Amino acid sequence: MLIAGFPAGPWGTNCYVAATGPGTECIVIDPGKDAAPGVAEVVREHRLKPVAVLVTHGHVDHMWCVAPVAGTYDATAWIHPRDRHLLSDPMQGMSRETTAMLLGGNHTFAEPDDVRELDDGMRLELAGLEVTVDHTPGHTEGSVTFRSPYDADGVSEVMFAGDLLFAGSIGRTDLPGGDHATMLRTLAAKVLPLRDDVAVLPGHGEQTSIGRERATNPFLQDLPTP
Repeated sequence: MLIAGFPAGPWGTNCYVAATGPGTECIVIDPGKDAAPGVAEVVREHRLKPVAVLVTHGHVDHMWCVAPVAGTYDATAWIHPRDRHLLSDPMQGMSRETTAMLLGGNHTFAEPDDVRELDDGMRLELAGLEVTVDHTPGHTEGSVTFRSPYDADGVSEVMFAGDLLFAGSIGRTDLPGGDHATMLRTLAAKVLPLRDDVAVLPGHGEQTSIGRERATNPFLQDLPTP
């Protein structure tokens, strides 16, 4: 499995491109602001063809370039229905700080031509990859994670975690659609049952693992074991 990730834009949002290998179709996860050139570079370097753009949640730092990337490669965009409205109106999910930063700019957003909706437990076959969708509300109402088998380097799965789980932290819950109690329930139900060798590829910051976070992340220490 080929996975290329890079931070993009003023928020340093991690965008990922995943494929079975060079010269194949691929998926793009969370192309945020200024991510399109990075996606194009990865695609050129590895001779890839994006067929799907997966969105972990509708915040602007994760979906800014969804429409441009999907349009460039004639790819299908996938998002949970509870966050779909943010594709065309991301202002509804922004903090006051982010809104102030963007005021005065000529920013327009619209849904891609082909948008499909995600559901909890959905299993997708995209670009030759098996992708399991987990609905993980708390950061937003429509937050999801994507898991795919890896089976190399002592890793059984990779999880594209969006803003659910970070190295040493979890996603904030003070933005519109966020809820801390919901986040804790999600972490207990969707994170704690996973194997320690699952690699976590977060929306911001460095890669980690379920085992590392189970042992060291203070937000996971007092959660009830399912």
